[in-house]
Amino acid sequence: MFIVGHRGARARAPENTLAALRTGMACADYVEIDVRLTRDGIPVVIHDATVDRTTNGTGRVRDLALDDLRSLDAGEGEKIPTLREVLSLVDGRSGLIVEIKEQGTEEIVCSTLLENLPERCMLVSFHAGSVAAAKKLLPGAGAGLIFSEEQGDPVRDAADLGADAVLPRFDRLDGGLVRTAHERGLLVIPWVLNSVEDIHRAESLGVDGFASDDPCMARDATRG
Repeated sequence: MFIVGHRGARARAPENTLAALRTGMACADYVEIDVRLTRDGIPVVIHDATVDRTTNGTGRVRDLALDDLRSLDAGEGEKIPTLREVLSLVDGRSGLIVEIKEQGTEEIVCSTLLENLPERCMLVSFHAGSVAAAKKLLPGAGAGLIFSEEQGDPVRDAADLGADAVLPRFDRLDGGLVRTAHERGLLVIPWVLNSVEDIHRAESLGVDGFASDDPCMARDATRG
């Protein structure tokens, strides 16, 4: 059962920063990031559509140039990293899961990944179209469909897309979903597990991996 450092290790460092990724890589098998495009079309690593929550600035990411974003404090003196910076940091030291936040950005994100593609890489999204595009543009990487709400049959949808994994929010996880996904040849990677009890429950259900805000705690829990 592998561990994914959610937004690096957001419980221990500012989320989606190089500091969080370094912390996550010390304990996790993969680190996970969120990617959006700047006004000038550069893939950067930030979760929200705006910078308001995670930096000392305001405004939409898509309305700000890279230089504008780089002038902001993303917490504890950290900057919003570019995807290229993350790839340079990971560089064989960890697997990488990239969440595509915006439909229509797949081509730029995938072309950037191809410049320095990690050996273990997966592109994931809530958007079915983004998952399909990722499979086409980057066949050498995995792809996964994320879901959090009651919505049709996400396992069937993921299989129909040719995805490799489903990523359910933890409260959507149950034994039936795990069995059905495995029958379809899909990995099951729930999110976000931040307690020993939740980790042990997921393990008992037979998941393949899970995301945690505190991957070092999670590593200790899986050894217990």
